[in-house]
Amino acid sequence: MAGDRVWIFDTTLRDGEQSPGCSMNLEEKLKVAKALEEMGVDVIEAGFPIASNGDFEAVTEIAKTVKASVVCGLARAARKDIDRAWEALRHAARPRIHTFISTSPLHMKYKLQMAPEAVRQAVVDSVTHARNLCEDVEWSCEDGSRTEREFLYACVESAIKAGASTINIPDTVGYAEPEEFADLIAAVVANVPNIDKARISVHCHNDLGLGVANSLAALNAGARQVECTINGIGERAGNAALEEIVMALRTRPDRLPYKTGVDTTQIMRCSRLVSAITGFQVQPNKAIVGANAFAHESGIHQDGMLKNKQTYEIMTPESVGLVRSTLVMGKHSGRAAFKAKLKELGFGELGENALEDAFKRFKDLADRKKDVFDEDIVALVDDQMSHAGDRIQFVALQVVAGSKGPQLADLELEIDGRPVNVQSRGNGPVDATFAAIRKLVPHTAKLQLYQVHAVTAGTDAQAEVSVRLEENGKTVNGQGADADTLVASAKAYLNALNKLLIKREKTAPGGHAADMSTSGALSA
Repeated sequence: MAGDRVWIFDTTLRDGEQSPGCSMNLEEKLKVAKALEEMGVDVIEAGFPIASNGDFEAVTEIAKTVKASVVCGLARAARKDIDRAWEALRHAARPRIHTFISTSPLHMKYKLQMAPEAVRQAVVDSVTHARNLCEDVEWSCEDGSRTEREFLYACVESAIKAGASTINIPDTVGYAEPEEFADLIAAVVANVPNIDKARISVHCHNDLGLGVANSLAALNAGARQVECTINGIGERAGNAALEEIVMALRTRPDRLPYKTGVDTTQIMRCSRLVSAITGFQVQPNKAIVGANAFAHESGIHQDGMLKNKQTYEIMTPESVGLVRSTLVMGKHSGRAAFKAKLKELGFGELGENALEDAFKRFKDLADRKKDVFDEDIVALVDDQMSHAGDRIQFVALQVVAGSKGPQLADLELEIDGRPVNVQSRGNGPVDATFAAIRKLVPHTAKLQLYQVHAVTAGTDAQAEVSVRLEENGKTVNGQGADADTLVASAKAYLNALNKLLIKREKTAPGGHAADMSTSGALSA
């Protein structure tokens, strides 16, 4: 299956979510899946259905929702894994079962404790079973880049004979380098007699910073599917970044003459969405989607840009969805202009109530901030959407701070629609605020991460705050945005608590809602 068309397989919701502290709830996964579908991603790996009831539910709902993209579920080489995956995927318009087993000597000896002959038989059995359930089956050889060549050829040939139409060769531990990995893919093409009956895929991790380079090298050697994630998130050092793969193909067709079905103007919107949901901020110098990717401070660079933008920009900001504003927003802007701005920024149609709430928040922000930038509006709407439906709602916060102390926080919340308030002191204004939250919503979760990020430049910039809480080995991320850093901090902490509450409800006997009284809302 050659040609110049490259399939983009996004595993943000499976491999990406396996990043420590990166778990998403069902609503968040559906938002990301819809964004990926709108962007034109070919395959969405929605999760690992047997891993947990939450993963199974997410894959099931994504399978029911997504129509244009293939929806894929991961399964080990075991019947119960494959059956569980199919149970979740059977609702999909275009389902795919992705089954895998380790093939490297190291993994077979220490992880599987299986002989090579038994592993090869497991390949045949698992793919055959998957193919009996689903027409579209992908097979992966975990730790493929460290697998002995002859054994790899034999396993690939067996998987294709058993019914796999996609063969994935992963660099699971990010060990390969581009020339070596390209040689491996070329060798598979040359030595597997029935390879023409399958599409070759690659899944490269970034442990040595070579995930994208290895993926691109593999395309030139015959691969036609790349497995990647938004912002490069994933286990350990992450995966090959989707935005880097896609823009490399678009920018260098002279060296990489391949096409994808991705609408690149959706890249920034998708990047911001994943960052907001996971709490993983994109580093400023990150390729394509970093804040500095299209910034020019050097005088020499600025002079060149003024004369011809191509002197220092190899792609346009617009090509990745960075729209240069034609509407200047401020306190005098009307509802129609605000609605047009939301459309320009890539937000779909908001409901009338949601639009009204967003417009009111925009007006409040415009009264407090001299210049309202596109980034401010994105942060404002993302914050509104992430807190919609929360049972614990922020109402008001008053803080007394300064070097003389004591630092005091007067906090008002609504819990299931019931107003509650408390005053608390702490070692600094943030500590006092979080202490007040703990009084109103008692819990045993530990604060693992507290991170503040300025949305734009200037002392009046909105703050985006990320909070990570841990309880009994489970972590949740919360986000909040506001022109007041302390208010943003409270919102982020409450957002995390609401997610923790959802997890509690799912694990409670019978799935009953947790008691939200102030005496024991989240206590152990």
